[in-house]
Amino acid sequence: MEIEAFYDDATSTLTYVVFDPESRDAIVIDPVLDYDPASSEISHVSVDRVSVFLRKRELELRLILETHAHADHLSGSQVLKRRFPAAQTGIGAKITVVQAIFKDVFDLPADFPTDGRQFDRLLHDGEVVEAGTLRFQVIATPGHTPGCVSYLFEDALFTGDAMFMPDMGTGRCDFPAGSAEDLYDSITKRIYTLPDETRIFVGHDYQPGGRALAYQTTVAEQKATNKQLPADRSREAFVEFRTKRDATLSAPKLLFQSVQVNVDAGALPDPASNQTRYLKIPINAFRPQPEDPSAIVGETV
Repeated sequence: MEIEAFYDDATSTLTYVVFDPESRDAIVIDPVLDYDPASSEISHVSVDRVSVFLRKRELELRLILETHAHADHLSGSQVLKRRFPAAQTGIGAKITVVQAIFKDVFDLPADFPTDGRQFDRLLHDGEVVEAGTLRFQVIATPGHTPGCVSYLFEDALFTGDAMFMPDMGTGRCDFPAGSAEDLYDSITKRIYTLPDETRIFVGHDYQPGGRALAYQTTVAEQKATNKQLPADRSREAFVEFRTKRDATLSAPKLLFQSVQVNVDAGALPDPASNQTRYLKIPINAFRPQPEDPSAIVGETV
C-alpha cells in the first residue's frame, strides 16, 4: 500500500490517494472542488491533479471517501465519479444527522432525502470495507461533526478534521451538533488507544508560524505533544478550552457554500429555470433574528 498526498493551498486541505501498486486498486479520500467565492466560479484544478495521478499510474479508482461533510471546501467527489464511473462514494452513516440539520438551515426542498441515499455507501463504526485488494476499518470519531469518521488502512489512519498536526491541535466543535465532549472521547478512546506507531494523516494543515507543509504524524507524537489534547489532559480541561477557543473563531469562509453541496454528496444544485445554478446563503442562520428587521443596525449583506 502506498499513499500520495495532494495539498490545496486555497483551503489548506489534504486529499489522499491510497493505492496498491501491484493490483492498481485505489481509493481517494476527501477530494476538493475548487470554488472562488468572489466570482462564484467553479474550477477543477485540484480534481485534475488527482485525476492525472490516477491515470498516469493506471490506477483503478474503487472508492471516493469523505471523512465528513466538510464546511471549508466543496467536495470534488462527483467530478471524480464522472471521470471514473466504476468508483463509488462513501461517508459515515451519521451523515443523515447532518443532512437533517442543514435541510432546515437551507430550506431545502421537502423531497430532499435525509437518509444518505445520495452516497453509494453509508459506512458504519467498526465496519471493515474491502475495495479490490485494499482493506480498511471505519472508526467513528464524532465531535467536529456528529458524522465524522476516520479510516484505518493497515497502520495508516486518516482522521479528517478530528485531529491536526501536534502544533495545531484538534478540530473545532462549534458547528451544529458538534461536541467537544464527543471529540475528547473520540480522540482519547478511539485514536489514542491505537498502537503508538500508527501513522496519522490529517485533513488540513494551516502551517502555523509559516512552517513547511506537514500532514503525517503518529499516535505517539500526538499523545505526547498535541498542543490542545495531549494524552494527560482531562476531559473537563479540554472541553473548557475547546469551548472558549471556538467562541473566538470566525465561520469558515465557505461554510454555507460547502455544506449545502457536501450533504448532497458533492452534487451542485440543479439549474433554475434560466439554466443557472444557485447556492443559498442564509442570513444569521445560527443566532436569533430580531422581530423587526429594521432593528439590524450596522450589518452589511
